[in-house]
Amino acid sequence: MDIALSSATVPVGSIVAVILFLIAVVTAYQSIVIVRAYEKRAYTRFGEYRGLLEPGPSIVLPFVTRTYTFDMRTQTLDVPRQEAITRDNSPVTADAVVYIKVMDAEKAFLEVDDYKKAVSNLAQTTLRAVLGDMELDDTLNKRQEINAKIRRELDEPTDEWGIRVESVEVREVNPSKDVQQAMEQQTSAERRRRAMILEAQGERRSAIEEAQGDKQSNIIRAQGEKQSQILEAQGDAISTVLRAKSAESMGERAVIERGMETLEEIGKGESTKFVLPQELTSLVGRYGKHLQGSDTKEDGHVLEGLDFDQETREMLGLDDIEEILGELDDEEEVVDFEKMEEEAQAVKEGESRADIKDPDEIIDDAAGAEFNDGEN
Repeated sequence: MDIALSSATVPVGSIVAVILFLIAVVTAYQSIVIVRAYEKRAYTRFGEYRGLLEPGPSIVLPFVTRTYTFDMRTQTLDVPRQEAITRDNSPVTADAVVYIKVMDAEKAFLEVDDYKKAVSNLAQTTLRAVLGDMELDDTLNKRQEINAKIRRELDEPTDEWGIRVESVEVREVNPSKDVQQAMEQQTSAERRRRAMILEAQGERRSAIEEAQGDKQSNIIRAQGEKQSQILEAQGDAISTVLRAKSAESMGERAVIERGMETLEEIGKGESTKFVLPQELTSLVGRYGKHLQGSDTKEDGHVLEGLDFDQETREMLGLDDIEEILGELDDEEEVVDFEKMEEEAQAVKEGESRADIKDPDEIIDDAAGAEFNDGEN
C-alpha cells in the first residue's frame, strides 16, 4: 500500500516539462539553418518554392520548410569512357572532364532535376557526336578542336539550367587494338624509311669526300710528275749542252792542230811566197785567240761570225743554252776535259789514282746536284 502511494506521487508536470523541452530543442534546430560561405540554399514551405538562403544563419518555419543545397564553386564532372565510330569507320574510345559552375541556383533548382547528372549525360552524347564527325587522324591530333566543339554544344542547354560550362578537356582518345597495330607498323615503316634516307645521304657524302680526296691526290701526283719531268728535262738539257760544248771545244782544237800542221808543211817548202785561203786566216785568228785570250783584229775591228736571227735562236733554244752555260760558269762547274783524258789514260795503263771515284758515286753526286738546282 505504501509502495503504490509513492509511485502515484510522481509529478506529471515534470514529465510534460521534459517533453516540452525536447520539442523546443527540436523546433529550434529545425528553425535555424546555417548556410556556408560557398553555398546557397533553395527552400520550400509546404512544397512551395519560397526563395534562396544566403550564406550565414537563417531562421525558417520548422517542420514545414525544406532546403536544397547548391555549391557555388567550380565543380568537376568525370565523363565516363565512351565508344564512338569516326567518319572513316574507325572505332575509338574517349573520356573527358567537364568543369561547371552554378551561376543561378534558382534555375538549377527549378529547371532541372539533377544538374550534375544532366550535364554529365549531355557531355557523353556530345563527345560521341563530335568524334563521329571527325576523321581518325583528326581525333588523335586535334584535341583542342574537340574540346572547343564539346563546350559550344554544352553552352546553350546548360545556360537554361543556370549552369556555366567553364572548360572541357578530353583526356584520352584511343583507337582499337587493330588500328593501333596498324599505326605502329606505319610508324616503324616511316622510321625505316628515314633511316634508309639518312644512310643513303651518308654514303653519298662519303663518296663525294672520297672523290674529292682522289682528285686532290691525282692533282698532287700530277704536279709531282710534272716537276720530275721538268727536272729531268733540265738535266738532259744541261747534259746535252755540256756534251755539245765539249765536242765543240775538242773539234775546234783538232781543226787548229791540223791547220798548224799544214802551216808547218807549207813553211818547209822552198817557195818564198804563199797564198793563204780565207778559211786558213780565220783558223789563225782562232789559234791566236786560244793562245793569247784575245780576238784577232783587222783594221781595229773584231773578226766575228754571223749571228742567228731571233726566230732561229728561239727555235734552237740558243738563249736557254747560253743561260744554262752562264749559270754553270758562275758556279765554276765547267768540266776540265784535259784532266779527264789524263785520268782515263792513267786508268787504261793500269796506274792507280787515289782520287778516282766510282762511276755510281759520280752519278749519285750529279743527280744530287741537279735536284738541288731544281729546288733552288
